[in-house]
Amino acid sequence: MSFVNTDICIIGAGPVGLFAVFETGLLKMRCHLIDALPQVGGQLSEIYPQKPIYDIPGFPTINAQELVDNLMEQIAPFKPTFSLGERVEQLFQEDDGTFILITSDNTEVHCKAVVIAGGLGCFEPRKPAIDRLEEFEGKGVAYMVKNPELFRDKRIVLSGGGDSALDWTIFLADIASEITLIHRGNTFRGAPDSAEKVFELANQGLVNLVLESHITGINGNGHLQEVTILDRENRESVIQTDHLIPLYGLTPKLGPIADWGLNIEHSAIEVNTYDYSTNVPGIYAIGDINTYPGKLKLILCGFHEAALMAQSAFKYVYPEQKLSFKYTTVYGVTAF
Repeated sequence: MSFVNTDICIIGAGPVGLFAVFETGLLKMRCHLIDALPQVGGQLSEIYPQKPIYDIPGFPTINAQELVDNLMEQIAPFKPTFSLGERVEQLFQEDDGTFILITSDNTEVHCKAVVIAGGLGCFEPRKPAIDRLEEFEGKGVAYMVKNPELFRDKRIVLSGGGDSALDWTIFLADIASEITLIHRGNTFRGAPDSAEKVFELANQGLVNLVLESHITGINGNGHLQEVTILDRENRESVIQTDHLIPLYGLTPKLGPIADWGLNIEHSAIEVNTYDYSTNVPGIYAIGDINTYPGKLKLILCGFHEAALMAQSAFKYVYPEQKLSFKYTTVYGVTAF
């Protein structure tokens, strides 16, 4: 068993968790991060590292992995420590208000405050009910795009109607030899601008857009070769393809977090928007894992939540000290 002693333990090393290190670091607080994934970056690194992101201030567009790399560079002066590939299994609060967290690898973290920045928690892709789907996993069926170059000059079928389906259709249109997007409806749930771009690509003949249809079967000999679809009039057709990427979102699972006495609503943690504290003093929740009236699941909003959380966490960790917060332009960014 290894031991860590720190001011704040951040559960989740995605973009919001990483930015929380910056905000708390400005206030001279030490941070240790724990993440079940083997690398930092959360969903950005695990699911769509090459996906372009458009709503980060100052960057008209930025690659997901590039954003993670920039955040790591930004927090480097504060020397955070990490336990990666480990899941927090137990949390105890001591009589003095401090906390002990124990991970799946028996790492024991002693801290004065806990910040849950676990994104969707433990997550797994939603899989469509298609016969033989698992048989072709890794053999033409994938639920995320980690390396777009694997699809260069290949025939690709994507299915889904949300942002991921739209964004990857746009991105892969310049890489794949043929790309087809299948969607049950005739309108999309994703960003209107992205939907408009997909319709434009379809009009230009660069994307095969198949609406009001769904996949009923797949087939191949050792590797995926074809996808069978059914339209709203029960007409069946077959598409020859090398890869199928169903993008139906993720199923969130809070895991052990659900047993920590926190107020939970629809698999999300209720917080006070004054400082994003939970009902348990000393525990905060920021990013996609929390919920409150008007919640928007945007990285931008998670950054805002991290900034307000840090101010409150400082007062909890150091109740006797006076908080004198200044702009970074006044005193710069310095290490401990």
